[in-house]
Amino acid sequence: MKISKNRYLQIFCLVVVALGVVRAIFPSVAMTTEEKSQAAAAVEEERAEMLAQELVATPEETPKPEQRPMETQPQKAVERQENTGGSRFFNADGTVARRRILSVSSYTEAFPDAQDVQIASANKWGVTPVKNRSEAENRKAELVYVGSNPYFFVEPLTQSIPYLVPKAAVLLQDIGRNFIDSLQVKGLASHKIIVTSVMRSQDDVERLRRYNRNATENSCHMYGTTFDIAYNRYLSVEETPPPYTKQATVADVRLKQILSEVLRDLRREGRCWVKYEVKQGCFHLTVR
Repeated sequence: MKISKNRYLQIFCLVVVALGVVRAIFPSVAMTTEEKSQAAAAVEEERAEMLAQELVATPEETPKPEQRPMETQPQKAVERQENTGGSRFFNADGTVARRRILSVSSYTEAFPDAQDVQIASANKWGVTPVKNRSEAENRKAELVYVGSNPYFFVEPLTQSIPYLVPKAAVLLQDIGRNFIDSLQVKGLASHKIIVTSVMRSQDDVERLRRYNRNATENSCHMYGTTFDIAYNRYLSVEETPPPYTKQATVADVRLKQILSEVLRDLRREGRCWVKYEVKQGCFHLTVR
């Protein structure tokens, strides 16, 4: 088909007009790659400027940290402590608590409670002294049996019997539990305290005085209010060897320091009298 010159010029003009319209509507069609990049950057700058203007226009929607209420952080700390149950084993932020060992400045000064103050409490809270072990068996309405449990270990008794008045038994249980708790918050392995003496019958006291003239005739131990806890021997919870032997117990000055903290706190609360017995290697306690 032969196209005339006029017809060709008409088609050419239509094509040029169409391309001009396309370029007017989509100017990026005629841009080079570099020009497209520059145009995109200009658009981003324009958007950023518009966003900044919006933020300046509404400052109350984005308060600065110092403009927030003062109680916000303490409230969060309280919430964290509530989430951990207020436990002494965890900090407010939920991390495991670790406490320093403080001990006491002097054992003899911290625990000076001699026979005169301890016997007064023994007479107040204790029972009438029993003659022998058989009589103690018949006094179970006034006394409770004290045996080894997860919180303390009762050493095989040769000069006393495993009975205490209920008030003293509760005190002993609290000492053992507080001691294990303190070991945990200080990062030490669990150990039990060792009870070396509990209630003594009159016969026990008489036998003891035969070879120990320093033993008190009117001993606080006869009233079921008093017990002794070793401070130089402890029983490992994880490595308790069967059968029990003194040679297998643990001697650690840190354990003695932590036990002294526990006894000091209970003494300050008015729950017990404590005497530091140097020769016997024990803390001598009477319930108050």
